[in-house]
Amino acid sequence: SFLRGMAALALLLASAASAYAFTGPAPVALRHGRAGALSQRLSMAATIPKVPFSGVSPTGPSGPTLPAPGEDLEFLEAKPYWDQSGVQVNIAKQKNPLIGKIVSVQRIVGPNAPGETCNIIIDHQGKLPYWEGQSYGVIPPGIDPKKNKPYGVRLYSIASTRYGDDKTGKTTTLCVRRATYWCPELKAEDPAKKGVCSNYLCDCKPGDEVSLTGPSGKVMLMPEDDPNMTYMMVATGTGIAPFRSFLRRLFGEGNPAGKNFKGLAWLFLGVANKDSLLYDEEFQVYLRQNPDKMRLDYALSREGPLNKKGGKMYIQDKVEEYAD
Repeated sequence: SFLRGMAALALLLASAASAYAFTGPAPVALRHGRAGALSQRLSMAATIPKVPFSGVSPTGPSGPTLPAPGEDLEFLEAKPYWDQSGVQVNIAKQKNPLIGKIVSVQRIVGPNAPGETCNIIIDHQGKLPYWEGQSYGVIPPGIDPKKNKPYGVRLYSIASTRYGDDKTGKTTTLCVRRATYWCPELKAEDPAKKGVCSNYLCDCKPGDEVSLTGPSGKVMLMPEDDPNMTYMMVATGTGIAPFRSFLRRLFGEGNPAGKNFKGLAWLFLGVANKDSLLYDEEFQVYLRQNPDKMRLDYALSREGPLNKKGGKMYIQDKVEEYAD
């Protein structure tokens, strides 16, 4: 069926998404004329129940936000919207990084999540502009003992729109999972094998300086000339980063794309359990405010429900539920 084919394509495009990837998955965009029947079938979006979540949600600039009355964000828009002639890449490089400052670091998963994921806001002073879908490089301090030279660049997909969560155009947001290694012999985490950069970022404090490179990678450009577009987005874990920027652009800001949008944004997100859900409170706000424009489906592999074969519910199983 058409939906089965599009769902399969979405999964293929999403397979490379991660917090470390400099290119993320492209959303599947369906023209309104071809997706009319699909949009009708998804009219039940208004009745989708809230997924229970008892973890920690971002606060401050990264908390759930809606366009303020009269908000008119256009100072970072291109005209026409697809003109990327002004989009720069690799403004800052490893030999000459930009020194940004940490604005905030906040754990955004609950106590029962397997691992720690943090929402990290960095002030780049407007000197490292980016568009949705691009990545920043971070250079952790210290010497790599394996190479006896400074650590190299680690890439992280950007989780905020070009305006940043504070809508000033001077900050960026990263969604970072702390990488650790559980040693079966020690029966404890082995600090010698932990992720250098992810632990560095998650341990940062407001005001700390961080060496940045980029922006890197291609822009993930939504076809904003068609306000009736249907977007299908598929992600697991921190691969949510670019799609979180999409949803914030569509529903959380007073930019032209959001003001004109009349289509459907459908997100599939796979995580281990409810405490592992990322940005859930924000997405639920968008869903409640835009019940005819957004759909949200979660696959919780360690909590269920089970897939139709009686196994764990992974993201591909959740997508398959909607196949004809």
